Amino acid sequence: MKKNRNIKLWSLLSCLAILLVFGCSSDDELNENIPQAGPLQLSVSANEMVLEPSMYLNNFTFSWTTGTNENTGASISYKLEIDRAENGFSNPIEYDFGRNKFSFDLNVATLNNILLTTFAAEPGAPIALQARITATFGDESVANQTSTVDLVFTPYRLLTSTLYIVGSATPAGWDIANAIPLVQSSTNPMEFRYSGQMSSGTFKFAVSQEGCWCQDFYTRDPQDAGKMVYNEGGSGDDLQWEMEAGGMFEIVVNVLDLTITIQEQDLPLFNNLWIVGDASESGWNIDTPAAFTQTSNPFVFTYEGMLTPGNFKILAGATGDWCGQWYRPLTDNEVLTATTVEQNSGCDVDNKWQVTAQTAGRYKITLNIATNVIKIQPVEVYLIGSATPNGWSMGNLAPMTKNGSIYTWTGNLTEGEMKFTKFNTNWCEGTEIVAATPNQNITNTNFNYRDNCEGDDNKWLVTAAQAGTHTITIDLVTNTLTIQ
Repeated sequence: MKKNRNIKLWSLLSCLAILLVFGCSSDDELNENIPQAGPLQLSVSANEMVLEPSMYLNNFTFSWTTGTNENTGASISYKLEIDRAENGFSNPIEYDFGRNKFSFDLNVATLNNILLTTFAAEPGAPIALQARITATFGDESVANQTSTVDLVFTPYRLLTSTLYIVGSATPAGWDIANAIPLVQSSTNPMEFRYSGQMSSGTFKFAVSQEGCWCQDFYTRDPQDAGKMVYNEGGSGDDLQWEMEAGGMFEIVVNVLDLTITIQEQDLPLFNNLWIVGDASESGWNIDTPAAFTQTSNPFVFTYEGMLTPGNFKILAGATGDWCGQWYRPLTDNEVLTATTVEQNSGCDVDNKWQVTAQTAGRYKITLNIATNVIKIQPVEVYLIGSATPNGWSMGNLAPMTKNGSIYTWTGNLTEGEMKFTKFNTNWCEGTEIVAATPNQNITNTNFNYRDNCEGDDNKWLVTAAQAGTHTITIDLVTNTLTIQ
């Protein structure tokens, strides 16, 4: 029994000693790896380091000893500062850690970005920094303690964080302003992926959608079609990859290894999608919700309808299962302008899009399940044709006035042709509203929808006798048209 009493007494004395050094803390505040008490001393992973893009998963570590509160029992708090060596900490970046924190990791990719942006370092050139840890005490009678180390880092040139595929083999053709973005991997920022339709033709990769062809590109290695060349400023050989035949493909590139793989893709994961939520016409009906339409590209789905204040998400796979397969935004109550989705199952993460009173209206939703990119765009309707004030000037059309699903226009029609379009970009990039028959008189308001220039391009004819002021109303819910 005497031996046990001695052990308990020793344990009590040890606890009292810890309290004298660090101050009173609850059990959950005590760090399991408290360093040895003593003078404050800062140490780092390395005093000199050449950073490389391949280190993006590595950390650079700052660690420090406790310092001493001079047996006052006062708590100790810590602050880390980093600045250019010549600045004397006049303009540092600061990290305040509070108590019981004795190390700090900076991801190498983050550190490299700090060097280039905060400290204006030049890629490939060493820069001298200083780091300082400061300990402050709950008892003001104990003076602050500091420890400083010198550092020399050589940063690397930032690799692109955006990549676009462009070329005659892609759906966007050589229109670089509409070049298709690749999806950056969430686990490897050096890897980018495109999944979708390709046709016979050629392609390469741009780092932006800027119109200048003098920007940076990734082009084909002349010796190996499985390798890329970083073509800075478009100054090198403009070699491209060639697709001999069209189809669905997955293309994966690594801008660090400069590798590319091109594989013909299997069928899409889902062939049916539904909109669910009180912001949609489905409400929270998971058994018979309103369906998306699968397009000629089986990975792309579209839906058009009214969105009212509330929330919605997109059901995939089978109906009737709240914890089944979904496409959801990355955060809850996401705005309609966000373009990234994630496919997941279950009920644990249940993010939804939010429609407010200000954003309510008729929308077209386009979801590419190969790239997990979504576009939620307000639906506009435009008159186009020689009989209308817009003429045939696609891209510069004035929209009709909309109220929910009803679109109206009052103005002068001249002798000539007319039809309607739901897009105002380039020809064949969306849906048109065309006459049911060729050269249809405006007294006949029957119409059809024509998508991407597929189908008959019928128009209404306005005669000289009919020219003048008219009021035109289209209801996209009842699919009715009046011309008065």
